[in-house]
Amino acid sequence: MLLNHTTSKIVERKALTVNPAKTCQPIGAMYAALGIHGCLPHSHGSQGCCSYHRSTLTRHYKEPVMAATSSFTEGSSVFGGQANLLQAITNIFTIYEPDIIAVHSTCLSETIGDDLGQIVSKAASDGKIPEGKHVIQAPTPSYVGSHVTGYANMLEGIVKYFAKKSDSLKNQLNILSGWVEPSDMRELKRILKLMKVKNVLLPDTSDVLDSPMNGKFEMYPKGGTTIPEMVSMGDSLHTIALGEWATEKAAINLDNQCKVKFSMQDLPIGIQATDRFIQSLAKLGSVSVPESINDERGRLVDVITDMHQYLYGKRVALWGDPDQLIPLVEFLVDMDMKPVYIVSGTPGKTFEKKMEKILSKSVPEAKYKNGANADMLLMHQWIKENPVDLLIGNTYGKYISRDEKIPFVRMGFPIIDRVGHSYFPTLGYMGGLRILEKILSVLMDQQDATCPEESFELVM
Repeated sequence: MLLNHTTSKIVERKALTVNPAKTCQPIGAMYAALGIHGCLPHSHGSQGCCSYHRSTLTRHYKEPVMAATSSFTEGSSVFGGQANLLQAITNIFTIYEPDIIAVHSTCLSETIGDDLGQIVSKAASDGKIPEGKHVIQAPTPSYVGSHVTGYANMLEGIVKYFAKKSDSLKNQLNILSGWVEPSDMRELKRILKLMKVKNVLLPDTSDVLDSPMNGKFEMYPKGGTTIPEMVSMGDSLHTIALGEWATEKAAINLDNQCKVKFSMQDLPIGIQATDRFIQSLAKLGSVSVPESINDERGRLVDVITDMHQYLYGKRVALWGDPDQLIPLVEFLVDMDMKPVYIVSGTPGKTFEKKMEKILSKSVPEAKYKNGANADMLLMHQWIKENPVDLLIGNTYGKYISRDEKIPFVRMGFPIIDRVGHSYFPTLGYMGGLRILEKILSVLMDQQDATCPEESFELVM
């Protein structure tokens, strides 16, 4: 394979990116919009862009992803796509009958300078938006940021449009979810229910992209955050924003617009990050932590203790989204593993600072980088310099895993060659148990496959 020719010699690159550890903004915007009940995402650009974004999400979730497009041709690519979008809004409400259209831009519409806000305002003034229906928008140029940036921009657009402040304070918390699986959003709701914390979770893709087979096609599945729930967010007691990259902009907007204070927290991956989340829920929700959640934590710690000999000192390479990598690296360090190489294609100034805080004492030799040149080529070159025992990341790591014969745990986005990620959570203590089980399984499989005959054990 081509990757066999990757060398350990690293040349400083200022512009070239090879196999980026990210994908583009509109995919994130589309995923966030799917977490609203009765919403149809709309791609303001060419049909090819929309097809690519839909197919990527469909391949990851193994579910049909619906979205509309402005269907740019040569004329709209030169003179602008306003007429296309105005016509699209009319067609969509007439034919597909969503409650909400969530419009995001693409490289093409951003390059020619289409102003989505102005076009949506014109659609409203021209009477193209029926009473009781809504059109929201977010700028998502693909040539900057990543899918996480697009998710953050659409989430901000949702909050900006729907959240309203009234005179009636509600005894509830807002939970802004970063980019996680439908199973993780379901797990967040389970934890909140166990703790008896009234809340609004936004977005919520559970029962949308993991909906059961019932023999009928449903354009708008039963899941997703509802319009009344989103409106009520302006009257909540507090906002917990999970994942700085994906949710900070929306949290700031809620604070500025509705004076709802917020706390930024890591996604609750692993022990410490979940501890912080549970403690925040208890404090802000004025509730106690039920014994059942303490038991879940205890079971996770028990398995780590039982299997520590298989984890200790294992060198790990990771790639993916910063909101997931930061608590995951912390979790690996807690288990006495060594996360030595970490890359994320998503830019952001605090990534390296947070990695340094977690790794400087326990894994001082660790290398980490994010942004445009933090790609899979750099990851592979680091591995060529000094091998690792385990890979954790999305499907695109399978080439390195095959070439270097390294055990591989799939985690993140996209995962397009396996199933399970959208049904089994990685958040919370139970999610930590799932991550731990997957790590132990591939490491022990590798030991079985490579150990000498005299060391091949039935009981491990």
